[in-house]
Amino acid sequence: MIEYLSIFRLQLEILYCGVCHSDLHTVRSEWGPSAYPCVPRHEIIGRVTNVGPHVTKFKAGDLAGIGCLVDSCEECSNCKQGLEQYCEKGATFPYNSPDRVDGTNTLGGYSNTIIAKDDFVLLVSDRLPLEGVAPLLCAGITTYSPLRHWKVVKGIKWAS
Repeated sequence: MIEYLSIFRLQLEILYCGVCHSDLHTVRSEWGPSAYPCVPRHEIIGRVTNVGPHVTKFKAGDLAGIGCLVDSCEECSNCKQGLEQYCEKGATFPYNSPDRVDGTNTLGGYSNTIIAKDDFVLLVSDRLPLEGVAPLLCAGITTYSPLRHWKVVKGIKWAS
């Protein structure tokens, strides 16, 4: 499968994935028409099995995680601002999204493997409980981001 990897992509063997309500919306075509067969799930934890020739942050055997995106054009104004989810050419999601390399439908965390651009993959410590890390890649960041944005710290008192 290494020939399928473009220069900055890697392949993961999927070990764990979280369960998110957005998966149900997609399977039911509630956010627009879904492409079937649709294999849902993001919040993916896996082991790197192959890396493209220019991937330097990962090597085969590393534990890694994938959240809500696996690729974007990285050239449009939104991508250059770190807003890849608003990619003007269309962000690529872990499932039910056209792959940028071959156009096939991406298949998510209920698959055996997944391919992602290295910029959308996180290195995961082998000292963490992997089954508990997977949900952090969506539900965790969804709650962490606003807490960080609003500078919430331990002991803060909010006006009622």
